[in-house]
Amino acid sequence: MTADAKTDAASAARSLLSAAAVRERAHEMLAAALAGAVAEWRVDLAKLEAAADLTAQVVREAYPDLNVPFHARWRHFAVEGRDLWAERDKPWADPNDQARAAFDLAITSVLLDAGAGADWRYRDAATGAVLGRSEGLGIASFRMFEAGDLSADPGDPLRADGLAKVTGEVLAKAFQVGADNPLVGLEGRAALLRKLGEAVGRPGALFDLMAARADDGALPAPVILEVLLQALGPIWPGRLSLGGVPLGDCWRHPAIKRDDPTDGFMPIHKLSQWLSYSLIEPLEAAGIAVTDIDGLTGLAEYRNGGLFVDAGVLALRDPDDAARAHPVDGPLVVGWRALTVALLDEIAPMVRERLGVTAEAFPLARVLEGGTWAAGRRIAAGLRADGGPPITVVSDGTVF
Repeated sequence: MTADAKTDAASAARSLLSAAAVRERAHEMLAAALAGAVAEWRVDLAKLEAAADLTAQVVREAYPDLNVPFHARWRHFAVEGRDLWAERDKPWADPNDQARAAFDLAITSVLLDAGAGADWRYRDAATGAVLGRSEGLGIASFRMFEAGDLSADPGDPLRADGLAKVTGEVLAKAFQVGADNPLVGLEGRAALLRKLGEAVGRPGALFDLMAARADDGALPAPVILEVLLQALGPIWPGRLSLGGVPLGDCWRHPAIKRDDPTDGFMPIHKLSQWLSYSLIEPLEAAGIAVTDIDGLTGLAEYRNGGLFVDAGVLALRDPDDAARAHPVDGPLVVGWRALTVALLDEIAPMVRERLGVTAEAFPLARVLEGGTWAAGRRIAAGLRADGGPPITVVSDGTVF
């Protein structure tokens, strides 16, 4: 590759590191599926009506006043009626120090929040709660953080500048993993935190990078994602790169067509977008107004994606695929995740109409929390004994 060609490829690669690229290509995938050009999936948009009905019902039951918080990791730091971060949030002389600590917690916790598997549980001694899946991972990671397991200074536990010391054994102890309590992807999670430390030092330093991008005290949410994608790109194991630029949660799919070096690339950036949503509250607590929240996309994870499969909006062309395990980089999973992003855009206005709310008052972050994620969990619990996803994905613990 010539120097000019490499420069062109790098420029093209950077175009994939945005929420706008995720949204554009996800809708391209949806258009292809509706035209019958996605080999693994069929789409029935008529079934969206029932999915929207269920989602609106779930929102009203959980939030009768429709005061739905944003879909963010902070929701998982509350258990048994207790807000654990508020309890531990010491008086801060500088709100920026508070924001840096909140970034440390949120970033490490989100990166640990890939699927836990159906059998893992966390038993929280302080509250007596026994939790699995995202809720359990959230409390386990919180307890690990507050204990100082991620800090380089035992006298200052609420920081994450000691990530180099995180091993699979450290995580196994913190997450109560054993032969009778398995957690998938344990080594992958530990490696991810170490790579995070190598890439950014202390995650809380990303607060300063974002604050510097604020204009007159306001920061568009897509800029949060752009900062994260640039900073975290090197940490993801075995991922694609283009022109020397690591692409993170970006995969190949034949339905995506371009006459440039990004031909076939489908960016998704699920964990980074989940993290972007989770950093809105610490930024605003530090006095930075976050705007254009709907500039981020919906999240391509198995609760949202499962809602569309279980409601019949998405159907496998080969029903036998439901009984197989599928690689995360295979076209079936890439297509499923991309279609999930596009369908979340389609269902959001339908849910708002049923609730009688505006997009301004009820952005996608509330639709997800209220919302499609909870509806996906409910419908899964009614269809499968373990409440797990409808599609089995072989992952390394850094995607779902």
